Amino acid sequence: MGLNLIPRIHNGLKRRWVHRQSDRQTERLAREIERHAPAPEGSPVVIYNASTRLEGMSLNAAFALMTGWALRLQGVPVIHFVCKAGLTRCMLGTNRDDPSQPPPCKLCVAKSKHIYTRADVRWYEFKLDPDLEARLQGLSLDELVAFEYGGLPLGRLTLPSLRWALRLYHLPDTPGTVFLYRQYILSAWRVAQEFSSLLVQANPLAVVVFNGIAYPEAVAAHIARSRAIPVITHEVGLQPFSAFFTYGEATAYPLDIPADFELDAARNQRLDAYLSKRFKGDFTMAGIKFWPEMKQLPQALLDKAANFQQIVPVFTNVIFDTSQEHANVLFEHMFAWLDQVAEIMRAHPETLFVLRAHPDESRPGKASRETVAAWAERSGVLQLPNVEFVPSTEPLSSYELIQRSKFVMVYNSTIGLEASILGAAVLSGGRSRYTQLPTVCLPSSAEEHRRQAEEWLQAQTVWIPEEYQRNARKFLYYQLFRSSLPFNDVLEEDGVWRGFVRPKDVSWQAFLPQNSPTFRTILDGILKQKEFILPE
Repeated sequence: MGLNLIPRIHNGLKRRWVHRQSDRQTERLAREIERHAPAPEGSPVVIYNASTRLEGMSLNAAFALMTGWALRLQGVPVIHFVCKAGLTRCMLGTNRDDPSQPPPCKLCVAKSKHIYTRADVRWYEFKLDPDLEARLQGLSLDELVAFEYGGLPLGRLTLPSLRWALRLYHLPDTPGTVFLYRQYILSAWRVAQEFSSLLVQANPLAVVVFNGIAYPEAVAAHIARSRAIPVITHEVGLQPFSAFFTYGEATAYPLDIPADFELDAARNQRLDAYLSKRFKGDFTMAGIKFWPEMKQLPQALLDKAANFQQIVPVFTNVIFDTSQEHANVLFEHMFAWLDQVAEIMRAHPETLFVLRAHPDESRPGKASRETVAAWAERSGVLQLPNVEFVPSTEPLSSYELIQRSKFVMVYNSTIGLEASILGAAVLSGGRSRYTQLPTVCLPSSAEEHRRQAEEWLQAQTVWIPEEYQRNARKFLYYQLFRSSLPFNDVLEEDGVWRGFVRPKDVSWQAFLPQNSPTFRTILDGILKQKEFILPE
């Protein structure tokens, strides 16, 4: 016990020291911003980011803060709407094992005071609405989903976050789940009241929020849009230390790629350099490197595949992720798609189906409680001789698997885009970022999906339009080099938690548009309603 205690003490001391240094750097830059910012004039921009961190500084927390700094240096008033124990339960502060446990508000508020030092902050605290509380009593889970109050669909607006916090899509109608749902709704209503009051008082020219689907930012976005106030949402971009900003839904990643945009030799070379590293597993998402190593297909799998006519990989998603809200257009959810896939597996014993769980499903701190592995066991597909299951922790090369396949089945994972780039035929069960362009086969219905799978399984060869691969490359290029706004000049890893950051030792001038294409793009987007697209 004593030996285990020493590393914990060491790590705790390191964390506090690193975060103290980060706070000092933030406070220094805040002083410089305050000193050099012109007197604010005109309508303000309201920034709201309550769901990305508790103690440290996450990427999205940094994006919001530094966007505010860049605006202030242009003389634009900025108001940060900040939680001060204003939510009885929040996404990151929910104890999914014991929902009765309150969130760590003291730690979070202390961090907020450091982050938003020398800024115009409108704190909000929780205040119970007795009428709302009374109306929520005795409601079932289904009734809470449909619950509306004060003209707001509070049940619907908080549902994705409840799923995210519990790491489940199918929520159990238990006292703990119902209690937590009520707390989310009570807190969302408090946000609605305070944010509405702020909008009336400030009459902002725009509102900037994290994600747009996550509670409570979803409530703020809904209210702002109902008042015809422009709403910008942001999420992490595809490149390290990068952000994606949009007037649409950031989780859907909408891109308006010009019809005449094509990849010339220089662009192709740039994309190929990135892909050569990615296909080796050398990439990160939101500061997380999924594959410390990537293994070739094991000989046992290759030997097994030799007994079948063809290979079809099946790539899945994390069921509770907020992006899944956009995916469910053919099927009610990913597991409904997998149920159909299971029927197809049983009907085609000549085909080896390689079912792969998403690597994020077992990520520490974000592990799913409703897994593909559990579905596979429950559905009986693990007992099928023509099914090979690859768990989320197995660093097997999906790219080698794709190259050996007749075609690829995905729900809406990014691997579908990569498969198309590799020249594979891709059958998608859900809408994804890349289906904005013709990149994969996305049927019009669940029945059409089944028909298309049957057709491809029985065909000698699978034909796909040439434009799919070309469009896939265009879309990925645009994601990587045009819409992923780099913050690496001003941010670095905090050295404690993966995906968390701290400001670099830079001057206030780093946030001026003339010194940063990123901040020039963000400022033009917010102030002139231009696209948040980097120039080339």
